[in-house]
Amino acid sequence: MNFRFTIHYSLFTPLAAVAVLAAGAATAQDYPAKPVRMIVPFAAGGNADLIARIVGQKLGETLKQQFIVDNRAGANGVIGSDVAAKSPSDGYTLLFAASGHAINPGLYSKLPFDPVRDFAPIALVSSTPLTLAVTTALPAKSVKHLISLARAQPGAMSYASQGNGSPGHLAGALLNQLAKVNIVHVPYKATTQALTDLTSGQVQVMYPSLTAVLPHINAGRVRALAITTANRTKLAPELPTMTESGIAGYEASIWNGVLAPAGTPAAVVARLHGAIAGAVQSPEVRDRLLGAGADPSVHPPEQFSKFIVSEIAKWGRLIKDAGARID
Repeated sequence: MNFRFTIHYSLFTPLAAVAVLAAGAATAQDYPAKPVRMIVPFAAGGNADLIARIVGQKLGETLKQQFIVDNRAGANGVIGSDVAAKSPSDGYTLLFAASGHAINPGLYSKLPFDPVRDFAPIALVSSTPLTLAVTTALPAKSVKHLISLARAQPGAMSYASQGNGSPGHLAGALLNQLAKVNIVHVPYKATTQALTDLTSGQVQVMYPSLTAVLPHINAGRVRALAITTANRTKLAPELPTMTESGIAGYEASIWNGVLAPAGTPAAVVARLHGAIAGAVQSPEVRDRLLGAGADPSVHPPEQFSKFIVSEIAKWGRLIKDAGARID
């Protein structure tokens, strides 16, 4: 009996393996067989929504299925991310995540999902630089000049942001930490009001996206000193980076990328990554992303996963030091 069982088992094992491999290949080949929902955890019209729609349109053309943007705004992206985390792991619900995905673990004492364990990274799509901008009422013409003014009068200058825990808030906190200055944070509910107060001199410093502040720069109401990413942006190649301006180790951005619920088949993840990379590298999508102020930057799943983990650790430490928790 044991002999017969052993023979049948040894015959079954390779057959089963072949069947599993065949099923995986079929999954990749047939995917997607229906429309794909791409959850954007922010309101329509914002940076993430715009980039998601640009990329989603190209994915639809490439994979011959609709990629439908589903805006689920609220709680700095937590609500939409939770919906995605609890969705079936079949590749038909994706999360178009932003940098808040790595910031929220430091801001909230408890999240309804794990930002690493509950997701399968597919691809980093783009990185949008913030701009260190100052009111023209301030004499600073460079980052070094701004720092010297801040050190001469600790606490006398203030910087605006889009709210506690926002990328603009943390960008300013990072400069305070690395340059050892005290520029006071003033949170706003809307970028437009913050920019209005920056142009009037009510606040002296802000870290908006380049596209948001560019009209004020061109009108001479605001002066741009640097961008916050590691590399210069093609949208304003004359602007130096913070590192080039003397702040070693400074890097902050609004990044966007695609995640799937954990457990999504590896073949589906690979197919999606290939399609996303092809979309972002296509001339028309690259031009549209650059026009929106985002620098195309595709990372494969393994690299994107390590990037998310490093971002969670980086911003978690800064949030703790700055006391920027929401709860």
